[in-house]
Amino acid sequence: MSPDVPSTDGPDGAGPQQWEQMLRAMLGPAADDAIREMRELGVDPAAMAAASGLPTDPAALQQAMAQVQRMLAASGDQPVNWQMAHDLARQQAALGGDPSLSPGRVKDVRDALSVAELWLDAATELPPSTGATHAWSRAEWVEATLPTWRVLTEPVATSLSTALAGALGPAFGELCGALPGGLPGGAAADPSQLLRGIGSAVFGLQVGQAAGTLAREAFGTTDIGLPLLERPAPALVAANVDAFAEGLDTPLEEVRLYLALREAAASRLFAHVPWLRAHLLDAVAEYARGITIDVEQLEDAVRSIDPTDPSALQAALSGGVFAPQTTPAQQAALARLETALALVEGWVDEVATASATPHLPHAVPLREMVRRRRAAGGPAEQAFASLVGLELRPRRLRDAATVWAHLAATRGIDGRDAVWAHPDLVPTSEDLDDPAGYDARRQAAVDESADLDRALAQILDDADGASGDAPEDRPAG
Repeated sequence: MSPDVPSTDGPDGAGPQQWEQMLRAMLGPAADDAIREMRELGVDPAAMAAASGLPTDPAALQQAMAQVQRMLAASGDQPVNWQMAHDLARQQAALGGDPSLSPGRVKDVRDALSVAELWLDAATELPPSTGATHAWSRAEWVEATLPTWRVLTEPVATSLSTALAGALGPAFGELCGALPGGLPGGAAADPSQLLRGIGSAVFGLQVGQAAGTLAREAFGTTDIGLPLLERPAPALVAANVDAFAEGLDTPLEEVRLYLALREAAASRLFAHVPWLRAHLLDAVAEYARGITIDVEQLEDAVRSIDPTDPSALQAALSGGVFAPQTTPAQQAALARLETALALVEGWVDEVATASATPHLPHAVPLREMVRRRRAAGGPAEQAFASLVGLELRPRRLRDAATVWAHLAATRGIDGRDAVWAHPDLVPTSEDLDDPAGYDARRQAAVDESADLDRALAQILDDADGASGDAPEDRPAG
């Protein structure tokens, strides 16, 4: 062996410590999963370590590139490697144990959801969703919600992948062209395609990490504001409900009932307000479509990074060098999403607590605990924010709950819920600032629309009258 080649004998005989340390510096907590995925896909870490230790040896570098390409080929043309995301999410969800639910625990959850539906009938005119109730393990939550994670993240992954390939493709092609015979696979191996494969694998790891971590935190399918089921149906993750109750001076049964009320209320809202889910997801997609990358900043960063220095790579990645630049259009989309999330959570907060207060002694403290939990966010929400640039926290939840309480007081429950009939009727950010002025602003909008209709009708009447003049009555010339 050449004296420049680092030892490839790790303590378990499975791979070089130097290469693994570099991956851990680059990927952080996700590195172990990345290493495991490489080995399962037949990638030899020893060859990759040889390449990192012998940057002047083209043959070793070519061998490593060939093995990396075989790993990335599993991504196909997908912007996210969903097999990798699925496997990692299941692994993350199982940390600390995730046993199947016993029949008794399933019954406890379903009974709580059934009671919640009965109590909600007195607090909202929206009927129950038609979907069956569920009591889930964390793994079952992952399986049920992963299709929506696909909808949420693929537009962002596609935009970022395209931007990165455009920014780095030429330089990466020159680097690969220096290898004997070019890229493994010959002319069909496009540098831009290889970069897209790298992006797909990285996004797969990130999505899997976020979804798997959230599986250990989420109470149900709606408590992050976005509906994670295409067809709404109330469900609770029993282990997460139990874990939340452990830190409270409130009986588990009462905590379970309060969280069941929130989940069932949100399911009713998404089931019977057909435009709402699309409105939220479209705001995410609109944000994604506007993703651009500062190419000059990116190229400068790439030129300044020593790929053999893990600390330099880590500093570049954590410093936001590769972060997308937010445009005014994206900021507007984020503002609409933030308001919509606040309105959804505010309505759920108000309706669930109104339903719980006559029955649960700790309804008000539980409401405050959930509010604080949502305001603070958690590791999974932070991971999602770093992934797509969105923070799924309703910053104005309290203001939104005040608006819905005001509408219930002035219009009654029927009038409050009727506001969801059309997007133009729902409260705006201005209404969150001044709930008492909601009715006056809507009446002013109606009056303005009526004035416009009258003016348009007058113009059309005048035009019809002019066109009806006889030719001899019209002025000459």
